[in-house]
Amino acid sequence: MIFGAAVRPDGSPSTTLRRRVEAAAAFGQRLPGVLYVPTGAVGRHGPSEASVMAALLVDLGVAAGQIVLEETATDTLSSVRAVRRLVAGRTVYAASSAYHLPRCVALLWLAGMPARACPPPRVPAARAWRRRWFWRLREGAALPYDAALVLVLRLTGRL
Repeated sequence: MIFGAAVRPDGSPSTTLRRRVEAAAAFGQRLPGVLYVPTGAVGRHGPSEASVMAALLVDLGVAAGQIVLEETATDTLSSVRAVRRLVAGRTVYAASSAYHLPRCVALLWLAGMPARACPPPRVPAARAWRRRWFWRLREGAALPYDAALVLVLRLTGRL
């Protein structure tokens, strides 16, 4: 599963989105029978993050039959919930930026899905150290919040 990121006003992928897709495609080439599930609805700018990622995957040589779009997710938690419904029972490899991967994998596990991290892009998501630390601190706050939500949803049968 590939977690979404911003689409630019002209409909092209942001650098972060492109790098996530490239990392997922490179990793997927090593595995047999890979199913790519790009997630992400229409954000500030259309088209959907998932459809932009699917087009990139095809450009990178992935067969269209290996791609299942998930175009309803608006954040990390909704991506996990949607993918759980799509691929229940399968091991999921999460593709995202390095700062985001720990939360992605943790939420997938808490949602009852065996999950592993796809090797992240080799380039940091931001050049400036302040920006990188902002994202890391944001993830540190988001993980316990989202984890608590997943557990409540799971206990109430709404996951």
